Amino acid sequence: MVTEESTLSHVQAMKMRKFAEEGRLDDNVIHSIMQEEKPNQAEQFKIPREKINRFFPAGTPAQKIEETIIKALEMLRQRERNRDAR
Repeated sequence: MVTEESTLSHVQAMKMRKFAEEGRLDDNVIHSIMQEEKPNQAEQFKIPREKINRFFPAGTPAQKIEETIIKALEMLRQRERNRDAR
């Protein structure tokens, strides 16, 4: 835990217990389990709502805002690729 600078999730603890009960828990298995990315530790990117409110009608659901931003970024990437291909 010190090496990976993290704590065990419940799922990781259960995996380690299973390996220990089977007599297969060793340093390599522990290291491998500790390196697994936990869903709540996945990197996220947040934009304050105040910075993007002007682009969306009041009451627009967060999911719709996210979809629109992703679509806009995809369009931007495509435009840049087309410009670079010239």
